[in-house]
Amino acid sequence: MELRQLRYFVAVAEELHFGRAAERLHIAAPSLSQQIKALEASVGVPLFVRDRRHVELTSAGRLLLTDAREIIALAASAQRRLEGTSAPLRLGYVSWLPDELVASVRSDLRLDEWVMPSHIQIARVLDGGLDAAIAWAPAAHARLHLQLLWAESLAAVVRARLGDEMIAADRLRVLVDADLTSWDAWNQFAREFAVAAGARVVEIDDGGITGRGFHDHCRRLNAPVLQSPKRHRVSVPPGLRTRSVCDPTPLWCWSLVTRADDDRPTVLALRENAEKLTHAAYLPALRDQATWVPAQDPHRDTIAALTDA
Repeated sequence: MELRQLRYFVAVAEELHFGRAAERLHIAAPSLSQQIKALEASVGVPLFVRDRRHVELTSAGRLLLTDAREIIALAASAQRRLEGTSAPLRLGYVSWLPDELVASVRSDLRLDEWVMPSHIQIARVLDGGLDAAIAWAPAAHARLHLQLLWAESLAAVVRARLGDEMIAADRLRVLVDADLTSWDAWNQFAREFAVAAGARVVEIDDGGITGRGFHDHCRRLNAPVLQSPKRHRVSVPPGLRTRSVCDPTPLWCWSLVTRADDDRPTVLALRENAEKLTHAAYLPALRDQATWVPAQDPHRDTIAALTDA
């Protein structure tokens, strides 16, 4: 069993797609498949169930995933200690990257080119593949330092003819997608919000949480639809518009995610700069607003203090 093979295994386990994992690892898909088969041969059990349409972990694969992440994290930690502070600071993100935070870094900064979902970016911080990430964290984690960067108020997309300036949360449709590899974080948030606010969940399987597919669903449903925090590359088309959500306003809390035990000067400086940035620009005026965050959100107490101030 080689460390490289474990990295390949973790990538496939997180993506559940050999093509996407190969792109992420910068290797050819056939080579990745051969390495996974070699790993399976070395451990003596299949780690994945795969056919032409899907990939999933076996029970043995799920067991190995936890250990593989820990082994990779230990190797990365040893490498960091040997390198000291000379290595670049590796920062990943999902869809939002504040320029001010990037500009504040005085050390060598390497922005990760792979824009991955929150749960994958957090896993990469844990296993040492990234030093920091800007992502949504569903709950506190003993091995992570989670620093609130921005409580983003989510909006609704409605028909342009609708005259309401505010949309009550219980009127919303909330999309959740069957693709957990891409949308697991959003699905967790969306389902919990729908239950709490009395909104209606709409199951989809076409990736239409964002982009043109999302706008197609808005037209088809002919009802206000909650917009995800993804930076939408496609503008809202004619016939649709965005409106604020109230009673309550859902907040998507972006965190700066670093390892709790990482006390390198570059990481400590990044946290300090992030705190200054947050209080200066990215925490909205939440006073007297009825807001909502998930029950296990690591920033729930901070948001409550802001709304009660």
